[in-house]
Amino acid sequence: MSTTTTGGARAGAAAPPGPAVRPRAAGRGTRGSTSTFWLFAGPFLAGLLLFVYVPVGWSLYLSFFQAQNTVSPTKFVGLSNYTDILTEGPFTDSLWTFTLFALIVVPLTFVLALALALLVHRIRVARAFFRSVFFIPTACSYVVASMVWKLSIFNGVRFGLANTVLGWFGIEPIAWIGTVSPPWYWMVLVTVRLWLQLGFYMILFLAALQQIPKELYEAAWTDGARPGWQTFRHITLPQLRTTSVAVVLLLLIAAYQAFDEFYNILPNTPYARPPLVYLYYTALGQGQDFGHGSAGALVLAALITMVTLLQGRIFGFGKAES
Repeated sequence: MSTTTTGGARAGAAAPPGPAVRPRAAGRGTRGSTSTFWLFAGPFLAGLLLFVYVPVGWSLYLSFFQAQNTVSPTKFVGLSNYTDILTEGPFTDSLWTFTLFALIVVPLTFVLALALALLVHRIRVARAFFRSVFFIPTACSYVVASMVWKLSIFNGVRFGLANTVLGWFGIEPIAWIGTVSPPWYWMVLVTVRLWLQLGFYMILFLAALQQIPKELYEAAWTDGARPGWQTFRHITLPQLRTTSVAVVLLLLIAAYQAFDEFYNILPNTPYARPPLVYLYYTALGQGQDFGHGSAGALVLAALITMVTLLQGRIFGFGKAES
């Protein structure tokens, strides 16, 4: 009886008090995460604000003033700068130049980049070598490539590379840059742009090709589909839809922003100026007309935004795959 009572007392005895556990302060982890976020993101956000949003805001301000040779104007002109550049003149001509450039470069880059990606994807030997070979031009400077194209390949003299090749077939040398009729300078501008950007878009298509399940092709072959154009049309191309839309979008934006090759290959030529080259000469030329230059820059930004949104609306970019 005494034993049972003693055991029961021992079992029911309270445990000796241990060190007091302090409750974790509410919100301490959240404050620490917030501090870490601002520590890493703060410098980038400050740079974005200082070097992007402030210049864009000041450019919007200048576009409503007569700002020649000054960035602190006082004469308000309203929408006069926008009216001037949107009427028939150099800026609208530059938009036509862009349109022609885009109509040539965008389809060619798309088709050639996709073809290169298909070829490299099918290669079983030295695939990494061929990927590197086609991608290396992407790392080249646009200015350097433009000067090589202008001074060495298409320099217009008999000893230039292009004219040397034509001489083998008995064709007289061509002044590639100086000839307006026919406009041989488009050959120079288009080929240098293709050489510089094909590798980048090839890598995008190649990455998308590697994500296509092989089971789709095996099922198609089981159902009697023939390898080649039939499987490419009904399997490969639909699976590349999202990447294709993104590539076209990037190509259009890059065409809008064409500057280096035009500025270095065709300096001081009024017949082939894309929008950025026109705005460069307007804002930083002899007149330094920051009012019209700012208005043109904002119009160009609005056009890029509208084209991007329109393309996303048409092709459903960003929507879930059905």
